[in-house]
Amino acid sequence: MPRTALHRPGRHAPAALLTSLGDLLREWLPRQRWFAGKGRPVTGLRVASSTELYPGCLHLLVHTEHLGRTTHSGSASAPADDCYQLLLGARKVLPPRLAHAFIGRASAGPLADMSVYDALHDPRATGLLLEHLRTPGAAGPLVFERDARVTVPAGLAPRLLDAEQSNSSLVYGDSFILKFFRRVQPGINPDLELPWALARQGCTRVPAPAAWFGTSHPREATLGVLQPFLPGAADGWTLALRSLASEREFTEEAYELGRATAEVHLALATAFPVDTPSPLQNDRLAAAMSERLEATARAVPELGPFVPGLRSAFDALASLDAAARPAQRIHGDLHLGQVLRAGRQWSVIDFEGEPARPVPERRRPQSPVRDVAGMLRSFDYAARSRRPWRPEWAHRCREAYGAGYAAAAAWNPHEEPELLRAYETDRAVYEVLYEARHRPDWLPVPMAAVARLAEGL
Repeated sequence: MPRTALHRPGRHAPAALLTSLGDLLREWLPRQRWFAGKGRPVTGLRVASSTELYPGCLHLLVHTEHLGRTTHSGSASAPADDCYQLLLGARKVLPPRLAHAFIGRASAGPLADMSVYDALHDPRATGLLLEHLRTPGAAGPLVFERDARVTVPAGLAPRLLDAEQSNSSLVYGDSFILKFFRRVQPGINPDLELPWALARQGCTRVPAPAAWFGTSHPREATLGVLQPFLPGAADGWTLALRSLASEREFTEEAYELGRATAEVHLALATAFPVDTPSPLQNDRLAAAMSERLEATARAVPELGPFVPGLRSAFDALASLDAAARPAQRIHGDLHLGQVLRAGRQWSVIDFEGEPARPVPERRRPQSPVRDVAGMLRSFDYAARSRRPWRPEWAHRCREAYGAGYAAAAAWNPHEEPELLRAYETDRAVYEVLYEARHRPDWLPVPMAAVARLAEGL
């Protein structure tokens, strides 16, 4: 696709753009749900890439610098340099329909006296994104691609979903959904790589990518994925809460969800190489889990009394002669919010993994038990999200989920208690750190699991 006035590299130099946008973004970015640097003031900004999609609409990759960052384990590391994808509009007068997207008025630089806003709320800008995805090609450093077997109609009306998540999602005419990755890391994103591979395996549990786009500058990275939208589908978290509110069992749904999880794991094990861990690798895995436990206990004092009991779960993992399950590609962040049910069919979505982890780490083979543990913890979260707490509801869901998994995979994760307890414990420790920092009112939920797991239950 030739570069024209409607799709060309930004005509404003990065330093000039920061003159207009720097102060606005320093204030706006930390308030966004998808901003990863919570609690760490933005000390610097750098524009890595700018592309003018049309006059007054800029696609930007912006690096933020911080004084320091905190790792997944809770320990400090070197200064952070995160990269975010933005789609910004600039108008002299902002129409009332875009007032909610207002970021601020630039006081200097090339956008002086212009109202700057989040253009993902602007149908003109998001409609152009769809048009680029329909007709593959390049727009400056942006590269748009599409599965040639899929037809994407023109003119589908866009709407931005307002659900809280680590990225932004646009639905086009109830036919397709575009995940617009906010925090960008180099390399192919697993949320493109894995669904594409599963589609090639004929796995019907995952919506296949229809189109996608990325960047070639400054480094190759995935920026967004367009997939079929499942109208009328409800996510597992919503369905579980409805079940609890109506005092209805969820075991049938949990059983079928276990089958769906196993089918996805089997397809992934066929699509990608598997790796049988050695006892030495078990030692390393247990050591990493123990390190996260110690770091979290330093950050969250409430965890301290349970550390010896929790560490015993990791000691048991280290003592295994070998892991019973080969390591393979997995979902990486599986829970009830990552599955959709339309009719009686469960679909698995959001294969990005934990966004806070580096892409190479998310692409590393891991035990499928990690995904299972994430879903089991999600049943517990649902059961404890309203009072009176319903631990017996979660227990029945856990058993049904394991039985459904066994029906498809011919092995039940509950039959490998040391491995399952270690992964559940590691997940609960992660939850403790997250809730202590972001949702203190929810801290009792993972702490209840910590008390149970510390007793070996």
